[in-house]
Amino acid sequence: MKKILMCLAMICATLAGNAQDLRNASNSLIGKIESDGTVRNGSNSTIGKIDRDGTIRNASNSTIGKIDSDGTIRNANNSSIGKVESNGTVRNGSNSTIGKIESDGTVRNGSNSTIGSAKGVPVRYAAVFFFFDFFKK
Repeated sequence: MKKILMCLAMICATLAGNAQDLRNASNSLIGKIESDGTVRNGSNSTIGKIDRDGTIRNASNSTIGKIDSDGTIRNANNSSIGKVESNGTVRNGSNSTIGKIESDGTVRNGSNSTIGSAKGVPVRYAAVFFFFDFFKK
């Protein structure tokens, strides 16, 4: 039941309102995630999309990964490359902690230094943007 409620909360947060900002540690805008899952960079160019089912797409609409319902992050080959836990802890494929997304949207790296913010962005989406290189060129 808890997982169902978390999924519903994530969907509601994604559907509610406008795009949510992704900011670096200096509070500069580096991207946005719109209510439909479209991911834009700081220049407002579309760099990808996260579908409601967790499919991660690049700017050309090709599937480049997936977020499973349990928080597992998979690459295009369906290999697990990390996981986002319900408390916001982000782990890599070796199960090492690489960061955390706090409830207020603060994004911290594995050394607990603030690297950005994603206020109002679903934790899994923020983790995909900050810790896994799906949208980096």
